[in-house]
Amino acid sequence: MDGFYSVKEAVDKYIDGCQAKIQMPDERLVGKAVLAGAMIAMGAAAGNVAAHTISNVGLARLAAGVVFPVGLMMVILLGAELFTGDCLMAMSVSAGKQSVKNVVRVLLGVYFGNFVGASLLAVLVSMSGQLKYSDGLLGAYTIKVAMGKVNLPFSEALVSGILCNILVCAAVLMAACAKDITGKLLAAFFTILLFVTAGFEHCVANMYYITAGLVAKMNPTYLGLAMEKYGYTAEQMKSLNIGNYLWSNLVPVTIGNVLGGVLCIGLPLFYLNRDKGKKPATVKEEMKNGLIYGRSIADTGR
Repeated sequence: MDGFYSVKEAVDKYIDGCQAKIQMPDERLVGKAVLAGAMIAMGAAAGNVAAHTISNVGLARLAAGVVFPVGLMMVILLGAELFTGDCLMAMSVSAGKQSVKNVVRVLLGVYFGNFVGASLLAVLVSMSGQLKYSDGLLGAYTIKVAMGKVNLPFSEALVSGILCNILVCAAVLMAACAKDITGKLLAAFFTILLFVTAGFEHCVANMYYITAGLVAKMNPTYLGLAMEKYGYTAEQMKSLNIGNYLWSNLVPVTIGNVLGGVLCIGLPLFYLNRDKGKKPATVKEEMKNGLIYGRSIADTGR
């Protein structure tokens, strides 16, 4: 097809590209992940600005949803590494191209880098004075967003994480189907707009949202405004802490993101688009036959 690759072609291209992730030096992999975490955090920070004065929940999420996708657009076009999208690497395991051990190693490195990038951006946003917008209301709203996330029941956070990464991974593969930049951007924009407007939970975005809320809570002005405008008591505000951040949100959302990306989108698309009756060749088998992902060993420069 002239304008885009078929889903099968995009899946095959993604699986082939996993080899580069596996072979990437750790410092480079983590560096790309730090950039991705910061890019997603940029989208989250701008989304908070767009939504913080809108009282209607639906309109507020829609406003944030229009802005947030720019983060994933940057990740896709600049080649950064995002944990949620990289959950699709499970397809390369099913195809016999990579081992579970190597894929898990990559995912852990990317997760760590995303955490560093998103958390650092949250601190820098606070230092920039952005939270002073609307006489400190943005700081109060940042606390409100974090409070909502750390107080989610475990099961709700888990299921919301599943639904989120179905859409994020769909966006990544749809962008892979496009042959031009415009197609990649449109694929990312509308799909991510859907997940943000729906209010689903994304672990990397939450690394920004909750860290920013924890930082904002340290400011008495923002804390007082949050309690006054949103009706929080001092006792309720105690729930916004590192323990709840990790165990009440990040753990269930991350598990949900993995399940959504692997079981609900990655593996189904792989099995629905593989060649019927043909057993996937492993990396060792391809090397034995003198081929690596359709290229001769000589072509790889090795």
